[in-house]
Amino acid sequence: MTEKLINSKPNGVFALILIELTLVLGIFIFIMGAGSENVFGIIIGLLLSLIAGLSHAGLKVVKPQEALVLTLFGNYTGTIKEPGFYFVNPFSIAVNPANHTRLGQSGDVSTKSPFSGMKSSNGNDVNLEIGKKQISLKVMTLSNSRQKINDCLGNPVEIGIAVTWRVVDTAKAVFNVDNYKEYLSLQCDSALRNIVRIYPYDVSPNVDTTGDGQADEGSLRGSSEIVANRIREEIQSRVEDAGLEILEARITYLAYAPEIAAVMLQRQQASAIIDARKMIVDGAVGMVEMALERLNEGELVELDEERKAAMVSNLLVVLCGNHDAQPIVNAGSLY
Repeated sequence: MTEKLINSKPNGVFALILIELTLVLGIFIFIMGAGSENVFGIIIGLLLSLIAGLSHAGLKVVKPQEALVLTLFGNYTGTIKEPGFYFVNPFSIAVNPANHTRLGQSGDVSTKSPFSGMKSSNGNDVNLEIGKKQISLKVMTLSNSRQKINDCLGNPVEIGIAVTWRVVDTAKAVFNVDNYKEYLSLQCDSALRNIVRIYPYDVSPNVDTTGDGQADEGSLRGSSEIVANRIREEIQSRVEDAGLEILEARITYLAYAPEIAAVMLQRQQASAIIDARKMIVDGAVGMVEMALERLNEGELVELDEERKAAMVSNLLVVLCGNHDAQPIVNAGSLY
């Protein structure tokens, strides 16, 4: 379905004045006809009043950043995007299949209703209320519910995203899909699963996340910008036919699933301890080497291999230990 824009100038004020004059004229003719018992005058007055009353249905108000999709007897007639007060065919119907759908996103702020709290097929909140027929062209943000997904290593992670989007083709949004808001939410869930299963939660060896056949350091935690961009591209490819544009996708929540969170925390702590120990050992070895070089350069004392080994052992114990060293003076000999 191709979008057809109605570029007529706002003519609602002139039409409203003409309708009200017709209504007044019809009432006047009816009263005059009834007073003179003129059947023809009564009929003309009733017809004019009826036409004026029906014509009120053709008055439409379009606000900035809104669009009105019109159909006439089942046929798409066009879309009004320019703000203003318009008069259209009174039998034209404004169509917005998502006007009753509330997904808890920006642009869907509304008061409570008896139908609030209902759930859609994918678990999102849906409130059935009296909605307007205009389609919002504003930038909106969909905060999808958290998903539990297995990463590429099979570890369950919980992840949530916020998607910034807007309607760019009203005809596609209305006629190509049943409900473009529900459609967007479902496609966000599907795209999120497809991308998350490619990455590990943390950097892991021998994992290819780019598809080039070579291992890389991509991860959900360390490559959030890249992951978010891939999610945006994946969603965009899926909602193109619905006339939607995905401006941005951001990861709003990321954590291991509760059932493995404690184990993974211990693993992260162990990895951090190992990295810290490696750094301490590297620094200690460097300090020992520097001490031996300074002693040799200054010729302060001559040390044989056994004394050097003892000195190295003592220094490494002191530098790599978890507690402060307790100095002990050796009053005897090493031999």
